[in-house]
Amino acid sequence: MSIDASIKKIVGLDVGGTKTAVVLGDAEGRILSRKQFPTNPARGFEETFDEICTAVRSTIESVDGSVSALSVSIGGPLDVLKGIIKSPPNLPGWDTIPLKKMLVEKFRLPVYIEHDGNAGALAEFYFGAGKGFRNIVFITMGTGFGAGFILDRRLYRGTSDVAGEIGHIRIAETGPLCYGKSGSLEGYASGSGITKLAQLLHPELWSDQVQVVELYEACKAGSAEAKTVFEKASMYLGRGLAIVVDFLNPQRVILGGLGMRLQDVLLEPALRVYADEVLPEARAVCEIVPAALGESIGDYAALCAAYDQGGLLVRADQVFERV
Repeated sequence: MSIDASIKKIVGLDVGGTKTAVVLGDAEGRILSRKQFPTNPARGFEETFDEICTAVRSTIESVDGSVSALSVSIGGPLDVLKGIIKSPPNLPGWDTIPLKKMLVEKFRLPVYIEHDGNAGALAEFYFGAGKGFRNIVFITMGTGFGAGFILDRRLYRGTSDVAGEIGHIRIAETGPLCYGKSGSLEGYASGSGITKLAQLLHPELWSDQVQVVELYEACKAGSAEAKTVFEKASMYLGRGLAIVVDFLNPQRVILGGLGMRLQDVLLEPALRVYADEVLPEARAVCEIVPAALGESIGDYAALCAAYDQGGLLVRADQVFERV
């Protein structure tokens, strides 16, 4: 792809508990280049930050410095406008990190930071399955579990930037310890939660090193134990979806991560539980669908803080009301 020097460039960071991607995008919503490396939170923030800065610098140099802003999508809780990271459960040890200030000092560029659930909601609203809808919910289902809300065509962050932290909802009395409590929605329906659930139910089979993909492969190969893990996870996911839809009455709930990848063993059974739990009037006007941007959603989400807060998206025609 040829790069038009006249169009503003943005470097986007998609920082997750498993991987970090650094993308170069432009003001017309195009992805121009991409780098990725493991986040590995156990090594500590400083080492990861150094690697992020190296990748950002290389990306800026690749277009001779013609970058207008940095844009970050990262798990919450966080102070969005100040850009302070407040101990995300999928990034242990990242406690009160002034990420925005640090990036501004490093690169002398405007920096915009957004909760990954909000950024995903914006990405699908501008470019994906939420385009044209008035009220949507986007749910991240990766290492952690969170959401972003577009209500009346505007991003809703809440009074203290914690709207969308639905992974913290207690969905059961007991369960895997995630997000500071046992029995949370994150403990049953996130990647880290499902692996902890497998260890909790069948410690004789799976250690703390098991991955969701291993559990999925075991389930597809006929493992009764793996099947019980996904049955329990999908039951609580279905209940959680019903709570969200009853509460917000959206037109669409859009699922990223595991909601896209594990439709047969996780999403489809969850939707059967959801159908039994949700108000019929809310269900009648709401579709639950996988993210239309697929595995590229994180790349687009990485740019959306700059698009939304900085007004750097020039394709305003993307947002129209669907009736």
